[in-house]
Amino acid sequence: MAIEFCAIGGYSEVGMNMCAFKIGNDVIICDMGFFLPDVIKLQDEEVVKTSLTREELIHLHVIPNDEIIKEWRPLVKAIILPHCHLDHIGAVPYLAEFYDCPIYGSPYTIEILKSNLRDEGLKIPNKFKVIHAKEKVKLSKDINFEFSAIPHSTPDTMLAIFHTPEGVIIYGNDFKLDNNPTLGSKPDYKLMKEIGEEGVKLLIVDALYSYEEIKTPSELVAKEMLKDVMLGIENKTNLVIVTTFASHIARLKSIIEFGKKMDRKIVFLGRSMNKYIGAAENIKMVNFTKDVEMMRYGEQVRKKLREIQKNPGKYLVICTGHQGEPRSILTRMVTKDLPYEFSPGDQVIFACKTIPAPINIANRAALEIKLKQKGIRFFKDIHTSGHLAREDHHDLIKILKPKHIIPAQGDITKLLPLADLAEEMGYVREKDVHVLHNGEIAILD
Repeated sequence: MAIEFCAIGGYSEVGMNMCAFKIGNDVIICDMGFFLPDVIKLQDEEVVKTSLTREELIHLHVIPNDEIIKEWRPLVKAIILPHCHLDHIGAVPYLAEFYDCPIYGSPYTIEILKSNLRDEGLKIPNKFKVIHAKEKVKLSKDINFEFSAIPHSTPDTMLAIFHTPEGVIIYGNDFKLDNNPTLGSKPDYKLMKEIGEEGVKLLIVDALYSYEEIKTPSELVAKEMLKDVMLGIENKTNLVIVTTFASHIARLKSIIEFGKKMDRKIVFLGRSMNKYIGAAENIKMVNFTKDVEMMRYGEQVRKKLREIQKNPGKYLVICTGHQGEPRSILTRMVTKDLPYEFSPGDQVIFACKTIPAPINIANRAALEIKLKQKGIRFFKDIHTSGHLAREDHHDLIKILKPKHIIPAQGDITKLLPLADLAEEMGYVREKDVHVLHNGEIAILD
């Protein structure tokens, strides 16, 4: 009996992640994500407002084309969602109902999924199953599954570990080997070594930054960078804005910590900030609202900005817009769609990097030009990645010793560097390291 692995989405582009594997009469799906650059064209602050059908969204390259596994549908036992980013769970409302199976995810992931469904006014028939790290679940007669907590740029991210008759399959699409996380636990190296000794048949792994010849720095490094900018630059009279990923709860926690030390009133603006923070508070992960004001809706935001305008030096604003998204709070402030008039010397801190997609690069560049024209000081790349780099991949492969490796999360330019590294470590291309494109199936003995 062999493993049939199907690359559905995220193997010809960055995002739109989805894959499935089949062993005998059991099929497991991992991820159902959006292609975020095209979602930007449809969205307002990460809330998709569309009446488009599944077929239309597939045609527009917004969600994965799962027709390739149409014959597998009756065999699907589970949809596994290891973390909450939209490029991994955004397509669930449009695809999951075609599979008669439960959806498994960590507490935070399921909370965000429920929030997305509410925001989009959608319902799906699938049951939600909240799974904690180290909790073991029987998915079928022959497949058992567990999560192992792993750091990333959003909380409750997991490695999905499947114990099958063919050996262990590990799905790790988006994570880092952070030994000093500022929220959550560090990698469970003990479990990873034990599984490596048991025998890993297949590792599907995030290859996005496998070309970078570094070890990805810890989130603790990003926290120190933030501290240096937020506390090390004298600014008593001007507004300070920090923009970052709304789902990066650890980063937001650090921003709040330093905002309090700056003795400023801390204000969060925007629906997506409210959604991700609200979900974290719902599961008792954090309690930000005791220290900050949350402004979600349009009129609330406008009213608060008019108030901030009267005395900007009293405030720290955290908002969306780090990628220059046209409908984000920051972009709308800069273009005067929202009522705040920037002054020379106001500061914008980008606690992020630009996502390497053409639309993001273009949007950010346009935003930066507008900031410069207004005399706004801005600080870029106050950030460490949530993804593995080359030296992390090297360590991971040494620990797990997988028989087969499938690079994920990118087009051919992102996948090949991991395949090259695997070859340097003794793997053979097309025999035990497999670079796939969307719609391809690999049969692994």
